Amino acid sequence: MPLDCADCASTGTDAAVVSAVTATAVVSATRAALRWRQPVRMSSILDEYRTIGGGALWRERRDKGRLRVDGADRAAFLQALVSNDVSALVADSGLYATYLTPQGRMLADLHIYHRGDALLAVVPAEQAASLAARLDGLIFSEDARVADVTSDIAQILVVGGGAAEAIAAAIGADASRLGVLPSLAQITTPSGFVARSDEVMVPAFDLFVPAPSRDDVVRALELAGAREASRDLVEALRIEAGRPAFGRDMTTETIPLEAGLLDRAISTTKGCYVGQEIVIRVLHRGGGRVARRLVQLVVDDATAVPPVGAGILVGGEERGRLTSVAFSPRLGRPIALGYVARAEAEPGTRVLLAFQGHSLPAEITALAG
Repeated sequence: MPLDCADCASTGTDAAVVSAVTATAVVSATRAALRWRQPVRMSSILDEYRTIGGGALWRERRDKGRLRVDGADRAAFLQALVSNDVSALVADSGLYATYLTPQGRMLADLHIYHRGDALLAVVPAEQAASLAARLDGLIFSEDARVADVTSDIAQILVVGGGAAEAIAAAIGADASRLGVLPSLAQITTPSGFVARSDEVMVPAFDLFVPAPSRDDVVRALELAGAREASRDLVEALRIEAGRPAFGRDMTTETIPLEAGLLDRAISTTKGCYVGQEIVIRVLHRGGGRVARRLVQLVVDDATAVPPVGAGILVGGEERGRLTSVAFSPRLGRPIALGYVARAEAEPGTRVLLAFQGHSLPAEITALAG
């Protein structure tokens, strides 16, 4: 459920929490064990979080790549490859999907936007060029073309209770229309298009504009009162929403059901796609049960942020590892995503996070996805 932005302005993370978190935090797992706690300032991210209560922040999504799929058979071409129902898209709608191996392991995740005369797929930036070449190599008789347009189109995330108003003032979009946009739906603007984001709990939108217009759009956003968000804040918002990121929480060894993507990324009624047999076998023969599951965790100690890769111990036995970690301004404590064995993947399960000879008590609070 979306977070009421009134909660962002007052979350119990004021002076006491700033003071506590300023005192200590955990360094990378590669550092010496005696240096596992180091001073770090969290006041900046807390200030940013307060801003999004009624204001807006922006950040360019340099971590995202963009592929354009053209041709009369563009939808049918992707329909046969990805896990969600591309054929159901209409102009200005979108969906989230996975692209799998025949063994049901993930090759990529994609946000696919129907732009009328083309489909735009947003993928991890480091995969854009290779994925465009791979997909293009699968075209035989289809009237379809795949191009990497990452350098041609800039993508700017605008987040916060005042995001719609800031976008409206900056590029001329209708704020009232933006406010009621469904997830991944789009509004065409004079400079490109705006899509509702599904990656965080607070109101958020992705602006897609021609790369040469990027600086002008950023200036207009800042004139409208938006300021640049830190990477740390965007990461914290993602983890708070329980959204896995490919390359961190999902890899080429991940089955999408392990990452909790059934409802978001998989159609159980569409026709065949690559890897479908494995997904259906798990759902129908295995009752949807997988060996491990991605979960959200909250650390008890507000002053200690465990490193990615820390072991998740239940009853003294390692049952998984952390994949993403951040300080949550909303909770005033560190939060994380990580995989645990199916039997322990239940909200309320108490765990220890173990690393470098240290351990931190934590609790599984929700399934991720």
